[in-house]
Amino acid sequence: MKKSKFIAMLALAIFSAFFATGCGSDKGGENGEVIVYNWGEYIDPDTIDMFEEETGIKVIYDEYETNEIMYPKVESGTSNYDVLCPSDYMIEKLLENDLLAEINFDNIPNKGNIGDQYYEQAKSFDPENKYSVPYCFGTVGLLYNKAMVDEPIDSWDVLWDEKYSGNILMQDSVRDAFMVSLKRLGYSMNSLDTAELEQARDELILQKPLTQAYVVDQVRDKMIGEEAAIGVIYSGEAIYTQRENENLEYVVPKEGSNVWIDCWVIPKASKNKENAEAFINFMCREDIALMNFDYITYSTPNDAARALIEDEAIRNSEIAFPDLSQYENMETFKYLGSEGDEIYNEYWKQVKSAD
Repeated sequence: MKKSKFIAMLALAIFSAFFATGCGSDKGGENGEVIVYNWGEYIDPDTIDMFEEETGIKVIYDEYETNEIMYPKVESGTSNYDVLCPSDYMIEKLLENDLLAEINFDNIPNKGNIGDQYYEQAKSFDPENKYSVPYCFGTVGLLYNKAMVDEPIDSWDVLWDEKYSGNILMQDSVRDAFMVSLKRLGYSMNSLDTAELEQARDELILQKPLTQAYVVDQVRDKMIGEEAAIGVIYSGEAIYTQRENENLEYVVPKEGSNVWIDCWVIPKASKNKENAEAFINFMCREDIALMNFDYITYSTPNDAARALIEDEAIRNSEIAFPDLSQYENMETFKYLGSEGDEIYNEYWKQVKSAD
């Protein structure tokens, strides 16, 4: 679900190559091409080079910052992407709108490296596991600086504590922000109950003056630099921040949170489906999955890759590889339909525009 560690020159080169070549270009490389649309900073660039060298397939690579930016490009049918990496609820939306191709798993023998529990989790949005292959997973929680917070943190309530005014970072994401407020109130983060949503909206408006900023990638660097005391963050980012600042602690609040999973999928409009399957199979190889885990620090569902992690503390980390059975009230985002999207977006606008 999103991710940082931006290498400006690399991104510029990839961006330039994409538009110089164009989605509708003649096929490059001895075995054609594959056009990949992925989250920013969500893959080790060396794995792309290795894939090209081993297969002769040219990779054209483009990045997006949110699921909501990605979706309209795919829906328009003009982009010709071959591989996407959406999150759970967006995969459900893509399926509902008949925008994904069924994967030929005969072309993905490395699928067995993915743990069974992650395929089970994926059934919440891909009921028969026909359209997606898990790539990364994690939780959303609170990252706090032990030198700036003088108490144990175990609840979303801390984000409404006035003594941390100006030191709180919230996710600039409608579903993540409402997840925090809804779970704090004891509701489902997939709620469509008007009264519950209005209460969650009102609480977010009440909290807004305490917030230093609504951020996406910046939460990581701000927390490392001790520019804020508390932030809502993805578990993968938390792993990275703790490497950089030993004062940082991550916790999943007791009221529950989001367990998310991002998967490789193939758009129905793909013109290079077999190459797309070759790319997905390559990314499921244990050594490649390990490289991507080391690079992006987001938890891999690839059990074979996890077994290769040399650092025992990381291999057994409860942040990187949590035992989800120990938590209560954990949910995966569901696609709530166009009407649900409109409701959430309208309430989010009201939060963001509030004085």
